[in-house]
Amino acid sequence: MLEEMPRCPWATTEPAIAYHDEEWGVPVHDDRRLFEFLVLEGAQAGLSWITILKKRANYRKAFDGFRADKIARYGARDVKRLLADSGIVRNRLKVNAAIENARRLQAIRASHGSFAAWIAAHHPRAKEEWIKLFRKTFTFMGGEVVGEFLMSIGYLPGAHAEDCPVYRRILKLDPPWRG
Repeated sequence: MLEEMPRCPWATTEPAIAYHDEEWGVPVHDDRRLFEFLVLEGAQAGLSWITILKKRANYRKAFDGFRADKIARYGARDVKRLLADSGIVRNRLKVNAAIENARRLQAIRASHGSFAAWIAAHHPRAKEEWIKLFRKTFTFMGGEVVGEFLMSIGYLPGAHAEDCPVYRRILKLDPPWRG
């Protein structure tokens, strides 16, 4: 974690500080992490991000480490298990979306080799175009979910204030939003 200041104002307590300093806005190319971020952003819809961060370890366990191929095979028994799990957000629409999006991710991998390659193949796009693409491709994809997902993985700017030390570190990684 960074000791320097100023940090973005929303990162004031753990686990938000660690997420801010180590993950938020850092380019991601690993399919499992990309899928994790997609599921978590969907789970967050209508809730605070800190709520989801506090439940993140539970999500990893409940959703088999975000292994999309395994999640794509989930059936009614798994949905029932997830809806009974107090460690995650027990919302049927969000649980079903995670499962369906795992299935759709399989199709993306079949056509593009990986989720990361699919995202890269569609870059650059304006936020509105990304939203249309994600709504066409996945389920439960509101504008906020898509925007936050793309910001979280380094494809849209705005994750950090320019005076934030993480912003300067991310610039050195040449994030996709820099074009």
